[in-house]
Amino acid sequence: MLPPIAITSLRSFSALGDTPETIWENYCNTTSLIQPMDCNGTQALGAPLHDTLQQKVAALRASENKYLNLDNSVLYALLASREAVQNAGWQQGDDFGVNIGSSRGATALFEQYHQEFLKTGLTATQASPATTLGNIASWVAQDLKTTGPDISHSITCSTALHALLNGVAWLQSGMTSKFLVGGSEAPLTPFTIAQMKAMKIYASNESEYPCRALDLNKKTNTMVLGEGAASACLEVGRKTNALGYIEGIGYATEELKHSVSISANAVCLQKSMQMALRNTPLNEVDAIVMHAPGTVKGDLSEYNAVQSIFGESLPLLTTNKWKTGHTFGASGLLSLELALMMIQHNTFIGIPFIPSQKNQKPIKKVLVNAVGFGGNAVSVLVGK
Repeated sequence: MLPPIAITSLRSFSALGDTPETIWENYCNTTSLIQPMDCNGTQALGAPLHDTLQQKVAALRASENKYLNLDNSVLYALLASREAVQNAGWQQGDDFGVNIGSSRGATALFEQYHQEFLKTGLTATQASPATTLGNIASWVAQDLKTTGPDISHSITCSTALHALLNGVAWLQSGMTSKFLVGGSEAPLTPFTIAQMKAMKIYASNESEYPCRALDLNKKTNTMVLGEGAASACLEVGRKTNALGYIEGIGYATEELKHSVSISANAVCLQKSMQMALRNTPLNEVDAIVMHAPGTVKGDLSEYNAVQSIFGESLPLLTTNKWKTGHTFGASGLLSLELALMMIQHNTFIGIPFIPSQKNQKPIKKVLVNAVGFGGNAVSVLVGK
């Protein structure tokens, strides 16, 4: 019998805010945080950080010379991780591991250095170390002065939940008793947005709800990008300060017919959900926070996968991308945060443009899905 894994803290830094109170308040209203924006001359929809959070990033960057040349993806992770560790009661210098990943890494900084190279044929001394993906976890570990391992990775949009899987594996192996896991992304850059538009998946309609995530009747793709980071503290055993417990984890891939698509019935998600739920009766799952990126095929294939597992007795279904946009590598842990908050407040957060679903029982167990390019699916079941 493996020991339980407690989530003793989870802090995030996104368009939703950076405190549990503000984040929950934002979830309880029906306003989308997606807005038209100017991204270095590129006009596009996005879910950027509000001014107060941007000021915190600027203050961190200016606080020491060593932060001046860091990408926002690193600074977001530093701010979220500091709060998570402090909230969990961990101390600087403790022996805990760090696994924080990103889909794109130092996006803005890479674009900046590349533009300079195209103009001059030269690049700055710090171009290479400042744009390696590994610098996210490395900087967080340095900042927190931990003596444990630090790992960065990219598994596209399921990166943050893969970090959680890795943390659980380390904890259950007995190699450490604490692990900090998370994801960070700062993709609101001209080149990144151009890539999404080139795939014809980006929203262009400046309506009340530009991203129609989980609207199965939409005729066009409506994905929108957002920025943010989230970090969670995992510990072995029952803890008095636990926000919740990881009751099941699952992961899977599937053979791809196209580089950016999954099968019509999302076989990878079916397998990951089955693995996560193998010790749990289906009727005990009260809600699912779906990946649901707002694309026609992506949303429908995940819905089909959920239906294939649960039949007609579906749990409550939701997603947060209609509000926050898609934060790529950070998105899975932001979804986990929503799941834990719904359990904590015993309140289901639905989608304003989807017919309301009746909540007839307390919310005690919530399943969280994430899937990325390459058919890499992760499902995590959390409970009280």
